[in-house]
Amino acid sequence: MRPETDAAPPHVHCPILIVEDDEDLREMMAQLLALEGFKAETAANGREALAYLAQGDRPDVILLDLMMPVMDGWEFRRHQVTDPALAAVPVVVLSALEPARAEALQGVAFLKKPLDFDRLLELVRGFLQSDGLLT
Repeated sequence: MRPETDAAPPHVHCPILIVEDDEDLREMMAQLLALEGFKAETAANGREALAYLAQGDRPDVILLDLMMPVMDGWEFRRHQVTDPALAAVPVVVLSALEPARAEALQGVAFLKKPLDFDRLLELVRGFLQSDGLLT
């Protein structure tokens, strides 16, 4: 029998942050990544993502939708690049818009919606491997 403790569970690093307002798509991406062995956290908009990031966890890659209520992807990215602790985190832009609309964001990749989930997994694996975080 284990003794009861009030200690909080240890903080688990989240290598992937999904910022997407479509709840079904957000949860589908999180489940897919979990099935592939990745830890992911989710946010419904840019403001929630910034609040999550303010807690101190720096993901290894951010999957960012552009068109969201409260704070869209463009506004989130403006905040992200001005924060030295977050500016270097690679961002994969997800959008139904044409890629040219997202060029100013300077994301490391662009995935057009509807998403190609095989390509999404390929990109995530690639970023984590190139950073030496996945072997």
